[in-house]
Amino acid sequence: MAATPKVVMEEIHQILDEEAFMILHSGETPEIAYHGSLYYLFEDNDGPQLAPDSVDLTPLVMAVFQRYRKILLRDMNPEFRDKTIYRGLARSIANWHRLKNFCEKEGLDIKEARKEARQQLVAFLDNEMEEIRSGKRTSSAINCTWKELERFAQELGIDCEDLPEGLEYLCDRQ
Repeated sequence: MAATPKVVMEEIHQILDEEAFMILHSGETPEIAYHGSLYYLFEDNDGPQLAPDSVDLTPLVMAVFQRYRKILLRDMNPEFRDKTIYRGLARSIANWHRLKNFCEKEGLDIKEARKEARQQLVAFLDNEMEEIRSGKRTSSAINCTWKELERFAQELGIDCEDLPEGLEYLCDRQ
């Protein structure tokens, strides 16, 4: 890596660490934060104005991956259903597609994230059905349609025949 005259080599690593930290804590749109970091690193007059080939962007790419993964799983966690950070399965579906597209663009393997999401979704749906059946909850937190949920489950490698019976009645009826 060759540093530009504006920045010494030690500072580059610190700057990349700070940018990765900001992406990891960027909220719902880590890919936008990533592109903001790229602009700052390479084009912004107030930034370090690095040469694009002089920097290994792997820490930033992995920060985007980890942030998407975290928010994807958050919205399939029953502990968050009644909290303001909860966005529901509809947001998990959207974030799954964003994560999948990002990984395709960046050449990242998504197998482990798919497996983790599959396990989390199955556990969430089983829990949701159990709490509704037992009367612990009177309404479902599932905020997507049955067709959307079926497609999502299939993308994660879940056979829809294995989903809890009666689940379709808990889904939105749009």
